[in-house]
Amino acid sequence: MLNKAKIAVLVSGGGTNLQALIDAQNEGKIKSGEIVLVVSNNSDAFALTRAEKAGIKTAVVSKKELGAQKFEEKLVEVLTENGIELIILAGFMCILSESFTSRYPKRIINVHPSLIPSFCGEGFYGLRVHEAALKYGVKVTGATVHFVNEIPDGGEIILQRAVEIKDGDTPEVLQRRVMEEAEWHLLPEAAELVSAEIIKER
Repeated sequence: MLNKAKIAVLVSGGGTNLQALIDAQNEGKIKSGEIVLVVSNNSDAFALTRAEKAGIKTAVVSKKELGAQKFEEKLVEVLTENGIELIILAGFMCILSESFTSRYPKRIINVHPSLIPSFCGEGFYGLRVHEAALKYGVKVTGATVHFVNEIPDGGEIILQRAVEIKDGDTPEVLQRRVMEEAEWHLLPEAAELVSAEIIKER
């Protein structure tokens, strides 16, 4: 196999999606890429501990400390230093500007906990997505992995998986089911697809 595509995962919190990626990599489901860096905008993110336990290099780049422009400049610097070819947003709570996303066309992917174009875009993140789905009364929700562009949740869709909504679901219960049944499967699958593409294009 040719050199694997170098992957950075950007995180802000607990890192459950990061863990799913690490597990998939260990199980050989991600063959064409390798997670070589985990970057967080939050120095207290438990995701950093998960990365360290897995022996993956970590970095903290704080938007709060640096301000929006310097934050993105520093991010680019860190990614470039580590030769990153694919960026995966896994619960990363910062909106990236067009000047950042345009540097990495079809090289940034994100997982969103609904079937885009439903319940997505600005303001739809975390439990808010599941609250909206339940309030609307949809019978099926799910998750979407998409390329990232300057429009929140606006990039081309790579993969989707549907998840049934059950009677008595709360936003928290639904969030967990969407993660377990959709997000944790789709994200590694998409990481492999895009990494394979990167290797092919070298």
